[in-house]
Amino acid sequence: MASIMEGPLSKWTNVMKGWQYRWFVLDYNAGLLSYYTSKDKMMRGSRRGCVRLRGAVIGIDDEDDSTFTITVDQKTFHFQARDADEREKWIHALEGTILRHTLQLREAETGFVPSVQDFDKKLAEADAYLQILIEQLKLFDEKIKDCKEDESRRKIENLKETTCSMVESIKHCIVLLQIAKDQSNEQQHANGLISTINPVDGIYQPPLDTPVVNTTMPTQTTLPTGSGPSGPSSGVASPAHIPLPSHSVPDFSYSSSEDEFYDADEFYQSSTSPKHCIDPSGPEAAPPLTNEETALKRPDTTESLNSSMSNGTTDADPFDSHDDRDDEAEGESVEEHKSVIMHLLSQVRLGMDLTKVVLPTFILERRSLLEMYADFFAHPDLFVSIAEQPEPRERMVQVVKWYLSAFHAGRKGSVAKKPYNPILGEVFYCHWDLPSETEEPSTHTETVSDGPVPWSSPNSVCFVAEQVSHHPPISAFYAECLSKKIQFNAHIWTKSKFLGMSIGVHNIGQGCVSCLEHDEHYILTFPNGYGRSILTVPWVELGGECNISCSKSGYSANIVFHTKPFYGGKKHRVTAEIFAPNDKKSFCSIEGEWNGVMYAKWATGENTVFIDTKRMGIIKKKVRKLEDQLEYESRRLWRDVTLNLKLKDIDAATEAKHRLEEKQRAEARERKENEQQWETRLFHEDGECWVYDEPLLKRFASQRH
Repeated sequence: MASIMEGPLSKWTNVMKGWQYRWFVLDYNAGLLSYYTSKDKMMRGSRRGCVRLRGAVIGIDDEDDSTFTITVDQKTFHFQARDADEREKWIHALEGTILRHTLQLREAETGFVPSVQDFDKKLAEADAYLQILIEQLKLFDEKIKDCKEDESRRKIENLKETTCSMVESIKHCIVLLQIAKDQSNEQQHANGLISTINPVDGIYQPPLDTPVVNTTMPTQTTLPTGSGPSGPSSGVASPAHIPLPSHSVPDFSYSSSEDEFYDADEFYQSSTSPKHCIDPSGPEAAPPLTNEETALKRPDTTESLNSSMSNGTTDADPFDSHDDRDDEAEGESVEEHKSVIMHLLSQVRLGMDLTKVVLPTFILERRSLLEMYADFFAHPDLFVSIAEQPEPRERMVQVVKWYLSAFHAGRKGSVAKKPYNPILGEVFYCHWDLPSETEEPSTHTETVSDGPVPWSSPNSVCFVAEQVSHHPPISAFYAECLSKKIQFNAHIWTKSKFLGMSIGVHNIGQGCVSCLEHDEHYILTFPNGYGRSILTVPWVELGGECNISCSKSGYSANIVFHTKPFYGGKKHRVTAEIFAPNDKKSFCSIEGEWNGVMYAKWATGENTVFIDTKRMGIIKKKVRKLEDQLEYESRRLWRDVTLNLKLKDIDAATEAKHRLEEKQRAEARERKENEQQWETRLFHEDGECWVYDEPLLKRFASQRH
């Protein structure tokens, strides 16, 4: 067995047995991760089980730095290393092994064999990027020269030293790859073989009848190994090469434990794999992911689309309350597109920023991200009731209630899809008419001429959003209710990472609820989103700790969105604590599911239902008809893509999306050539925040004076 790494890891077995110590051996040539109950059993060749790595996907948890998963053969195996460094060593070696054997599988299926010329091209590209990096290093000297402060100069010098070290490592890698290629060419010539070189790690692969020379130290032709004493808390040990009986690579990964734990409920039922079932409850509604990070272009549209996209509204009704998600099919999966997603996954690495990764069109939701942010106000009555509370304590409780109710409306159906990534300068307008306190409908037609949505009434909640930056992707949005003297201003920078079987989206930014009559401002942050099961039926959960605070009243709240543990536990859990000024003990504790029922336990001992999202009716937003919208408003901008997605014409939707992308790229190039800066339409930058130009607070202050 030609192992490149071996050592102890803990493996999750089941709820009863929990984590169990195992000795693992990674066989690079066979593409197999075998495990044994002890190192002694490994010496005897008594294998407990194995994980076949061809076509496998590694996953990590963004909130846990020691565990990782391997998903293959419709099973998910869970492992735990001693610490983050040990996990990184294993993942690095596993990724190299998976990539080699997945490439071999692709070659067998497609007949494509990467040549030495292909490798030469990649090597030349790497060297070109290295030269660019070396040129950029010179900027450090200019920064150091111009820096006046000693502390800042030391930081820049440390950064330069780290970068120089990285550049030297890259140089060394390129040299080793060149040596490996030359050695491979010599070996091919000597043996008269028609062989290939691995284009990723530069390792020459000998024929099956060529004896493999095992070494105990890593060389230029082996993947790096860890070192350290054996034992459950040790690092990864150097490989021990012993004459074990040769095992053929099994058709499926297996374990000798009959009660072995797998994430079977994450996958569709299949007749080819044991222990598989579907979680009958299925994932609940959740806000969609963001960050497809492409530049976009405005579509070429025709008048004939106006009628087809009007969503059934009549000429007498100037607004469109239809949601393009209303007629989406339930229970969809991405099984039919799995080959496309597998290709996408092959282009990314764990922890990689997905800023420039283009996601397939078929997983797009039929609306823009800017429109998705409007879902924060799906219960506008809860929002305006904040200003109606007489005391600071009640207002903070109401802010928390509105905040926790704001996430469940983000999706219709259980399948997670991604909204359109807004183009720079795109805007979205809408408003909500608040439920009337009387049975008779309101007959007044008074509008707010100086508000963000001039065609709404003073009793409406108005909303406007703008994509204010493309790199980084930042969206700003604002809402207000004139009659209640309350407003909300926020900005979110979406930053995504690839986590293997999941995609993590960090929502960086903050919001501010302002009650103008009380001169109170509640600063709040947003949870992160995680797209799970991206190879089967994708679903989204929220995770992370958020805070709400009011500096004037001193009241605050801590809110934690809990991600589901891989064993047991519930999905979509949330807990919250609300604190009075200067108190370390909360007067209200909240627990439940953010898309279900949440319960409150008060300091008095009383237990109440805090929010029941299942019983709360969502008030539909009103949007102007397409023909009345500006060309850069979201629904009009994306109507070609939306229409073709509704018709299930993926190719036409992709082409329409591509036209948007190319137009925006052309506009960006033109601005660069003319040395012009992009000017936002509705928001401006104020320190680290993006603020609406004409907020209610500004108009309210001018009226007072």
